[in-house]
Amino acid sequence: MSAATRQKVLSLYRKIFRIANKWQSLSGQREEALKEKQYIINEARMLFQKNKNLTDSELIKQCMEECEARIDIALHYGIPYPRPIHLPPMGLSLQRHRALQNQAKLRKHSKPIYLKSYDEIS
Repeated sequence: MSAATRQKVLSLYRKIFRIANKWQSLSGQREEALKEKQYIINEARMLFQKNKNLTDSELIKQCMEECEARIDIALHYGIPYPRPIHLPPMGLSLQRHRALQNQAKLRKHSKPIYLKSYDEIS
């Protein structure tokens, strides 16, 4: 990892913790805000720890894009949790002999960037 990329990653990590420190719950309840703050911190630590040994620059770039997307969504909607996508069970592929394989492939490609790592950790 280059020095510039390392600085960007560390900057994102610090940004997440600054957001967590200032986080206010939409409900206005202190207990809810504390739960959401703890979720933000735990999620960041877990994902950064999981990806700390990445060396492929393309994968690192994808992880940084996912991080930025999740930050933007959390700040915009006021909800730190990833927003799930809703697709009908067989809504993406045609009914053919390989429909289930195609369905899984299309679901994987249709997943938004902010949910790429979510299925791996849940």
